[in-house]
Amino acid sequence: MNLGMLKLFRLLIITIFIQNLFASTQSFDFDFIKKGVQDDNTLLIVGGIQGDEPGAFMAASLITTHYKITKGSVWIVPNLNFYSIIKRSRGPFGDMNRKFAALSPEDPDYNAIQRIKSYIKSPEVKVVLNLHDGSGFYRKEFIDWSHSPNRWGQSSIIDQSALNIEAYGNLEEISSKVCTHLNKNLINEKHSYMVKNTHTRLGDKEMEKTLTYFAINNGKAAFGNEASKNLPLNERTYYHLVALEKYMEIMGIEFERKFDLDALSVRHVIDHDIYISFYDDKIQLPLSQIRDVLKYFPIKKDGNLEFTPSNPLMTVIKENDTYMIHYGNRKLATLKADYLDMDVQQKFITMNVDGKQKNVSIGSVVDVEENFEIEPIKDFRVNIIGFVQKGKRDESGVQVSRDKILKRYSIDRNGKIFRVEIYKDNKFAGMVLVNFDKNRKMSENISMASSKEKSTTAKL
Repeated sequence: MNLGMLKLFRLLIITIFIQNLFASTQSFDFDFIKKGVQDDNTLLIVGGIQGDEPGAFMAASLITTHYKITKGSVWIVPNLNFYSIIKRSRGPFGDMNRKFAALSPEDPDYNAIQRIKSYIKSPEVKVVLNLHDGSGFYRKEFIDWSHSPNRWGQSSIIDQSALNIEAYGNLEEISSKVCTHLNKNLINEKHSYMVKNTHTRLGDKEMEKTLTYFAINNGKAAFGNEASKNLPLNERTYYHLVALEKYMEIMGIEFERKFDLDALSVRHVIDHDIYISFYDDKIQLPLSQIRDVLKYFPIKKDGNLEFTPSNPLMTVIKENDTYMIHYGNRKLATLKADYLDMDVQQKFITMNVDGKQKNVSIGSVVDVEENFEIEPIKDFRVNIIGFVQKGKRDESGVQVSRDKILKRYSIDRNGKIFRVEIYKDNKFAGMVLVNFDKNRKMSENISMASSKEKSTTAKL
């Protein structure tokens, strides 16, 4: 084979590889969420344009799940480059934030770019806010490697000082107000914020390709908010949320928040208030302390795992006979499939919990202090995972306490939450979880109100 043919062959192999890789990521579309009463004074928040910036996409996600917009209109894209988030990469197909000037229709990010451009250009949108985690700490004068004009962290980014538009064209003034507000709410005085004007029109060829520059060229006030990559995730997310709330205040948008805005509360919300449900809530899993691997997990025989996440940063990826639950950059758990036929007719079971009878929806999490018992159901059998009573295939009608269940079969690392599976003949009918953690009541708090409009299926 001559050199020319070898180069052509290599090019063909690379092309096929990229096409196959892209084909496997077609379902990683981003979420678009509207909150509040829609009007022509809408704030568009974008997170996740670069998948190695978790503070940015986590903050955008929390606006969708833990904020109620009581006045005004907010649109959120929390996971613009969802595939790059899963891959923990700045951009598997190149930096998406450098694709807003010119882009080939053959580029794997083309459809996502065209879609986000349409939202930016919507007449309702007046302010576009692109969230980032940036390197070091931006300072106007050089101090050291981490603190210099070349760093991006802890800055409010504008492309120019002002824009001749009807509303919010005073970009530098608005950016300065946001920085002032942030600097009044610092975790540490070393984290101070400054305005960074990139003066893009003066010839910054890289910034000319960005989302914010596309926005201002389409008559929209646009800002970048950067939290430092030198900070832990919860602190980055905190600073983004402080900035977001100030932008909403400037726009007259009002909201209610479900947690206190401090770094520790943000960490708790990120790590603990996360759930996923399967098959129309027949199975629900709290994920904060989930084990790395759950074996013999019920999956439909056709391999489809329908799920509804509590958070738009969550998805399930199928690989052979395993299903991996991802949450942002993290892989939380691997489900090893037990392929079964399913019967979803049964909606409730009756339980005796600590001496009190309860009607319990299948899919629920039930708090137990001392013991529980599943009342027998005609034509159904109960399997309490980790509980063994010789000679008894149906484990209903038996009082079970925590010490009677093997700890290693819990779904959580603390050994407190266990699976109770219900079957009709050999068909799986649903699951109830029993929670023996007296310090963490779950039955009243678990909520599967998804931020997505509908459930989805595991991505191949």
